[in-house]
Amino acid sequence: MASIVAAAGTPGRAGGDLTIRGGASVELRLLCGFDLRAAGQRMRLPLSGQRVVAFLALHDQPVQRLYVAGSLWLDAPEERASARLRTALWRLRQPQCCIVEATTTHLSLAPDIAVDVRDAVAAARRALRVGTVPDDPEVEELCLAGELLPDWYEDWVLIERERYRQLRLRALDALCERLTAADRLSDALDAGLAAVAGEPLRESAHRAVVRVHLAEGNVGEAIRQFRLCRRLLREQLGIEPSERMQALVRSLDVAETIR
Repeated sequence: MASIVAAAGTPGRAGGDLTIRGGASVELRLLCGFDLRAAGQRMRLPLSGQRVVAFLALHDQPVQRLYVAGSLWLDAPEERASARLRTALWRLRQPQCCIVEATTTHLSLAPDIAVDVRDAVAAARRALRVGTVPDDPEVEELCLAGELLPDWYEDWVLIERERYRQLRLRALDALCERLTAADRLSDALDAGLAAVAGEPLRESAHRAVVRVHLAEGNVGEAIRQFRLCRRLLREQLGIEPSERMQALVRSLDVAETIR
């Protein structure tokens, strides 16, 4: 039986094959919370092990042991942090599969593990490429993607969460605009509203939604969205919508629209 932590180059694991009995694979979910499954069954890990696995999952390349230990145990001296890392790796040992590949100097997540946030990041980057219009499943994936480890509050998590949040929001804005231009208005509205839900004070998301409503001929909905944006900006930030936003509805010739 293989342990959850394997030395790099372990015989029988060439190419990072993580297929376990029955041909099932290992899946790691970090969006909406930590969830590790092998063959569809949830694997129970101690919190220290979860932290190590999540940290490595957010790095595409092998990471030095000292960097992992120093990032996860900031309050401990180097020697003690390294000892805590060794203990965490030891506690990860389980019979089902290999999750962490280790050398004397580096650690990495085994390469064939499916990680949801990596897939979401790749989808967001594809959405930001000029001229591409994604398929329905990819639009749905970005619209429904949750927050990265929402109940974790360590500094390294906060940094990665904000990085992912900004990437997703920019991708949703771009998707909304591009899908509107492609006359896929239902998908465009889903993307725009997902961006608004992700950050209600994001004016670019509101503008994109207004454009969708105007493309559909729903003037009333466009005005309603504008007024929602204006109210949020006034109440939360004490500012008015930008000239770009006001110009979208000014030409509609509806009384009191932008007052």
